[in-house]
Amino acid sequence: MADARTTPRDGTRSRIVGVAANLLQERGRSAVTTRGVADAAGVQAPTIYRLFGDKEGLLDAVAEHVMATYVTSKAVAVDFEMAGDGDPVDDLRAGWRAQIDFGLANPTLFALLSDPLRGRESPAARQGLSILAARVHRVARAGRLSVSEKRAVDIVHAAGTGAVLTILATPPADRDPGLADDLFDAVIRHIVVDTPARSEPSVVTSAIELRSTADDSDALTASERALLIEWLDRISAPR
Repeated sequence: MADARTTPRDGTRSRIVGVAANLLQERGRSAVTTRGVADAAGVQAPTIYRLFGDKEGLLDAVAEHVMATYVTSKAVAVDFEMAGDGDPVDDLRAGWRAQIDFGLANPTLFALLSDPLRGRESPAARQGLSILAARVHRVARAGRLSVSEKRAVDIVHAAGTGAVLTILATPPADRDPGLADDLFDAVIRHIVVDTPARSEPSVVTSAIELRSTADDSDALTASERALLIEWLDRISAPR
């Protein structure tokens, strides 16, 4: 049964976004014209202007819709990982692979979201980064992160975005199928240390691990906790 709060306007908007998303996926950005979308959705062109402002507004809505659907599935996967006891680095690798596959399967959408302004303003893109941060946080709690959590998130995000854009810019016949995996391995060598059982943790790694659990302790006052976090962040800051 439909949500009683859904209005005809909402239904029209959803239909237009769905039609535009299909056109974008099947025929590329050039197919997402106001007239083409209006005809396919069975509405008049002024309806699109009224709901989205212009073509760019429609593209923003499409990007948000597709990205939000994908991010929701990622969130479910992370919840499952958090409930289990799997290797957090393996889970980070699985997330990387899923992100690469998503970007290659949705080249036009990925290019849209790679625009710095669009990406910053996208709630779904921000949620995607928070999911990456959750995966990195698990690595930190396992005592295996050699850089701060924020730096690790930035490195993985930048490397993943660069990998997808590089592959997409390469003619299909010339693409290296192992490029993304090799890049991830290089990233892991930089941000992850060996398993604690096989190596002595460094001061930086220990500080990062303690920082990942600092908010969990109720043995310190708020000011003491803030001071501890400041010290730990200083220890783990890049030199």
